[in-house]
Amino acid sequence: MSIAERAINNAAINKAAEITTPNWMLRGMEGLMKHYTKRHLCMDTRSCESIPAPREGHNYTLYIHIPFCHTLCSFCTFHRFLFKEEKARAYFKALRQEMHMAKTLGYDFHELYVGGGTTTVLVDELAKTIELAKTLFPSIKEVSVESDPLHLTSMEFTQLHGLVDRLSVGVQSFDRGILEKTDRLKKFGEPEVVFEKLARANENFPILNCDMIFGFEGQTPEVLANDIATLKKLGPRQITTYPLMVSDLTKRHAQTKGVTKAQLANQNQDIRSDYELILNELRGEYEQLTAWSFGKSSEEAFDEYVVNCDDYLGLGSGSFSFLHDNLYVNSFSLRRYQEKIENGLMGVEATKAYSKHATLQYRFLLSVFGGRLNKQYFKEKYDSNVYTSLTKEMAFMHGIGGFEKDANNPDVLQATPNGLMMGLMMMKNFYTGMDNVRAELRRPLKKEDM
Repeated sequence: MSIAERAINNAAINKAAEITTPNWMLRGMEGLMKHYTKRHLCMDTRSCESIPAPREGHNYTLYIHIPFCHTLCSFCTFHRFLFKEEKARAYFKALRQEMHMAKTLGYDFHELYVGGGTTTVLVDELAKTIELAKTLFPSIKEVSVESDPLHLTSMEFTQLHGLVDRLSVGVQSFDRGILEKTDRLKKFGEPEVVFEKLARANENFPILNCDMIFGFEGQTPEVLANDIATLKKLGPRQITTYPLMVSDLTKRHAQTKGVTKAQLANQNQDIRSDYELILNELRGEYEQLTAWSFGKSSEEAFDEYVVNCDDYLGLGSGSFSFLHDNLYVNSFSLRRYQEKIENGLMGVEATKAYSKHATLQYRFLLSVFGGRLNKQYFKEKYDSNVYTSLTKEMAFMHGIGGFEKDANNPDVLQATPNGLMMGLMMMKNFYTGMDNVRAELRRPLKKEDM
């Protein structure tokens, strides 16, 4: 399914968004999502040392994980370690060896997404890795790379010009108080400095995406509106505005940094009102790509590669793969990951098979988050009628007015503002569940594993 097909109906964006789903219903849905994430995102896996070969006719996305940061942000729960150059260079070398193994299995990819951590801790190694990926997998048409504002204007960063099609930069907010509270002011500089660096990056990459977060303590509607106004002045091709996700790991890490959960998250946030503000402030200037991604055009890649492609292969320590409706988990230990690669094995250590119903629920979640549900997709891929296979889920979405018919395709249901709100909340809870999974997998790590 193409990005354009997944993009949300433009007509819905041209009228003011009004979210009418009551808060008690949102809370109830969150409780239900916690139940399902606890059931399906627990690591009751079995040992595994290989991934399956690709299937004919399937499209695959390649995800590469770089687990290093110069400093660790208090709200971030992704798999990462403090940067040490010697370890990082050895890691990049192992990563490229794992790419060769994926090639030997017969994989090719249409997209490459590089995440972290901070992917640009060693720009020369990153450039070399992207160049190899394009050589090994000639079908790659688009390369997306995550970064932060620190090195955007350095001379070494120019090595990525012409290699990276989409640069996604974690900005989070332009409010000085929030940046200070989240340890980002000292790390990345004053908001005006960050803005200037982003403006220059906006000129040097085909697509600049700015990652923003809402839900911080002290982020009033006025502060949020000012963030959106600053973004519109900058004019990046893409904007991602996702809610603060406070997992168990976030709470523990924030406390070790001297920041309590109450200081980090807005305990009185009206997420419905905040999201409605975002939808209406961006309306008319940006098209909606997913519940929390916006673009100048629907004909472009976006942040959530899991929505854009059914199957993706993850390489590197701490990465996940979802292949043929099975989850595969790479080692979270740098030491074990390196040892496996040196012994001619890929980084995968565990796998988990999902039932057909669990897989249908996952695809339903991605469809709602992506802003459209294609009934024919469920029929062709899973031989399932979405109304009989997911009766409660579909009844709920129709009950809150979450779907409307696509005038151009009777098989497609478009998400209304109520549906988008539900997609945002569902994905928020799904990712919070994944954060807890990462915490569970990192917990046994010892000093020698890092």
